[in-house]
Amino acid sequence: MGAHKLLPAVGLRRGKRSGRVLRAGLSFRLWLSLLTILFLLSLALFGLKFITLAGHGGGMESGMSSSHQLLITSNEARSVCSYVAMEEKPLGANSFQYRFGGHQKLEEREKSFYAHDQTLHCGFVKGPPGFPSTGFDFDEKDMAYMSTCRVAVSSCILGSSDFLRRPTSKRISDFSKKNVCFVMFVDEQTLSKLASDGHVLDNRGFVGLWRVVVVRNLPSKDMRRTGKVPNFLSHRIFPSSSYSIWLDSKMRLNADPLLIIEYFLWRTRSEYAISNHYDCHCVWDEVLQNKRLSKYNETAIDEQFKFYRFDGLNKFDPSDRNTPLPSYVPEGSFIVQAHTPMSNLFSCLWFNEVDQFTSRGQLSFAYTYSKLRRLNANKPFYLNMVKGHNISQRSCYSLFAEDVSRSKFHENA
Repeated sequence: MGAHKLLPAVGLRRGKRSGRVLRAGLSFRLWLSLLTILFLLSLALFGLKFITLAGHGGGMESGMSSSHQLLITSNEARSVCSYVAMEEKPLGANSFQYRFGGHQKLEEREKSFYAHDQTLHCGFVKGPPGFPSTGFDFDEKDMAYMSTCRVAVSSCILGSSDFLRRPTSKRISDFSKKNVCFVMFVDEQTLSKLASDGHVLDNRGFVGLWRVVVVRNLPSKDMRRTGKVPNFLSHRIFPSSSYSIWLDSKMRLNADPLLIIEYFLWRTRSEYAISNHYDCHCVWDEVLQNKRLSKYNETAIDEQFKFYRFDGLNKFDPSDRNTPLPSYVPEGSFIVQAHTPMSNLFSCLWFNEVDQFTSRGQLSFAYTYSKLRRLNANKPFYLNMVKGHNISQRSCYSLFAEDVSRSKFHENA
């Protein structure tokens, strides 16, 4: 039974359909048990990560049984890059501000796109001992918890900009409840608002399945830019994780994480899955839309767009067979990824773009992907871009209409 038939909720009805409901329930449990066994074998026996990469390019209809698994050791998965952890003040610099994203030079930026052993900027850059934190700080107990996660589901609410929505517990298996980390990042302002909304943390810091992790010392006044830290850098926040799922706070998780990983990664032989924009597919159009709606400073948008065009960004052409993706504009509210070398590198590169240019991730996605692909022709990056309505139809999440008064920080990527 395919995972695509498991994701929608099963309607429990009495009478003549009770037999079919019982069989559906048994099939669901059987399928989930199979996934659990595969997961335990890969993580417990081998201590390895696995993703399905056989014959990349097949449709979602092809199941796990028709493909083989490429096993990647944890060491190999982390061998491509290490990260800049600290920066020193340059000699002769009178005024120098330490930044969370660091101060990446243009030459360093260019080299970072090559997939080889290197040390690159990827957030969490600190100043020398004694200097103030550059931001996005966690309590030690939360850091210890997140360092144990092998599979992570995460979301984020900053500035009390949204409501906390709990995962649908009845749709998530006992195995996932015990072995998957569900982490909701909040700032102190949001934390104080949770109680008034009826969400009281227990003595372990949980609200339902969510482990609420408080982020202190936000690295930017731009909440959208700050939100890109958990959005893009899950492999840094969860250093032992093999897989992660990012869900925007306006969504409720409505399916088992293992089923989501199987459907969007294993089934498609992918390392990284993201939904495309519901309407816009060309960066040229997205630039005009951002300027028309005043989503960011027009001069900053123009400078970024000019740089990208000069460096090889082309218009999206759906009729061109060489166009690598079905869309050049993503909807960054739903991301599923295996923490492989290329996936981690792409995440770092994309984060560096929103750190150096505008915080509009939709403007930098196609450039980042295209350049990474162009400079590493012999090292494929298996990215699965999914139609957004397909995701919601599979009931991976429930999408809520945002409260107008609390939605100013949530404008997609």
